[in-house]
This record gives sequence, structure tokens and C-alpha cells, in this order.
Amino acid sequence: MSTVTAIEKKVVRVGKYVNTEHVDSLIRNYKKERWMQNSERIGKNDTLGVWLTVDEMEEFIQTAKTYGADGIRLYFGVYGEGANRPEMNGKQTIALVATCSEQNKEGDLVQKDLYVNRNGENGLLAYNWLYPFPPTTTPVTAMLNSNQLGSLMISDKEQGLKVI
Repeated sequence: MSTVTAIEKKVVRVGKYVNTEHVDSLIRNYKKERWMQNSERIGKNDTLGVWLTVDEMEEFIQTAKTYGADGIRLYFGVYGEGANRPEMNGKQTIALVATCSEQNKEGDLVQKDLYVNRNGENGLLAYNWLYPFPPTTTPVTAMLNSNQLGSLMISDKEQGLKVI
């Protein structure tokens, strides 16, 4: 008779679910402390966030697990001049990078970016070119071409913020 041994996997949680007020506060603080200055410096509205489909996220997670990853690090970044989508030059983005945890000499758990051999090349297991928010089309054009209701916030140096 064979014996089946169950291996218990310890789940490490570093985040938690938050409420709407928490997210609203984060976004409001970001706009005040970073976004307005970034947008002014680059001469166009910077990215407020990025979007990807659930299928893309699940596929990346599954690929990461296949290579032994146990986490994903989100790196903030900025597209350089000559980005493959010119409207993104100078705008913020996020890159998803698979990570693998290891215990260091002191016994602490540390996460390291995961490098793998894919298609004959060694490199990070990473994902980018996410859909920017707000979209790269001008907001007024996007609103006029849309059947959705919404508001648009415009920053005016002399009169402050305007909502239209």
C-alpha cells in the first residue's frame, strides 16, 4: 500500500484588501504629489495607471509559476524616447517581473527577480506594454467619440483645476 504525503505550502501575505476610501486617498495623493508635476514637466498628461486583461494577468502568473516563481514585483518605469508607441515617450508605466523567494544567511526571506531561458535567451521573466490610463488619445477626443458619460479635469496654471 502506498502512502501519500501532503506537503503543506506556507502562504505568505504581504498585502491586504482595502476599501474605496483607501484607494481614493492613494490616487488623490499621487495626483497631488507626483502626477501634476510629471505632466507639467513632460508637457502632456502623464499616465495615471495601467490596465491589462485578467487573461493576460493569469497567463503571466501561470508562466511565472511554471518557471518556479512565487511572487511578482511591480516596477515603476518611464518609457524612453523611441518607444515602440511614440505617444508613450516620457510616460510612466509598470513592468511586472516574476520573483523567487530565498532565505538569506540571517534567515530572512528575500525576493529575487527571476531570470529564465526563453526562446534561447536568458533574461528577466517580465511583462510590459500595458494599456495606459488615461488612454493616449486626447481626453476631449476620446470623450467626444465615446457614448460614455464622464468628467474631465483640466489643470490651468492661473485658475487651478477645472472639471468639465
